[in-house]
Amino acid sequence: MEIENYNEVVFESIKHIDDDGCEYWEARELQRALDYDKWDNFNKVIQKGIIACEKSGNVVLDHFPDVGKMVETGDSKRIISNYHLSRYACYLIAQNADSRKKVVALAQTYFATQTRKQEVLEEKYKNLSEDEKRILERKKVRKENYTLNKTAINAGVKKLGEFHNAGYKGLYNGETANDIFKRKKLRYREDILDNMGSEELADNWFRIVQTESKLKRDKINNEYDANSIHYKVGKEVRNSIKRLGGTMPEDLPTPIKSITELDNSLNKLEN
Repeated sequence: MEIENYNEVVFESIKHIDDDGCEYWEARELQRALDYDKWDNFNKVIQKGIIACEKSGNVVLDHFPDVGKMVETGDSKRIISNYHLSRYACYLIAQNADSRKKVVALAQTYFATQTRKQEVLEEKYKNLSEDEKRILERKKVRKENYTLNKTAINAGVKKLGEFHNAGYKGLYNGETANDIFKRKKLRYREDILDNMGSEELADNWFRIVQTESKLKRDKINNEYDANSIHYKVGKEVRNSIKRLGGTMPEDLPTPIKSITELDNSLNKLEN
């Protein structure tokens, strides 16, 4: 791999998303990306990052959760150390790693830039109105649905309507798109996604992204398995919402105005 592309590709390619939608990096994978041959040497860098995290007033377990596991090696057992690292943890590790390595310098720039970008985006999003959040989330869902459709077709899906209903059933406790349409009391040909609040749209965005990723990761090549995966992912997203104490998507309120009506109102103001 070209060294100038290293920070553009590698660090994002080894990023993971957990069941609650949170990103993390595995320490063992980051070790290889930063060109550390021995775990013991890299673990010393991690420990420096942990100390820096603690001194900065952050909760260490939020950024460096230990996910080491016991493995059997012949007649004995030993613990294989590992961590699920937040973006901030990766930044601290990069800052404490061997700066003589070019990949470390690239990692320092990458994680510093991306951490700051994330902070800015979160701050901007927090200050948006609900209508602005809805428009933003709807654009994200539209874009990812387009990608999901292509991936589903490549995976052997011929009936996209049934495929999408499988995902809705998992997320909405058995409801199909038509059931959601009726429950929201929408008019003929109104789009259910255009009549969701920002939180409900975000729930669906996560379902879509994770389904698309799993179809590719598992190399699905038939309609039955694709539909089954969409249902299971929808169900997992629902379980995550429940586990976090969130509101089930079918219990979230339907906005008074659809996205189309919001867009029309904005266009009138701009003209």
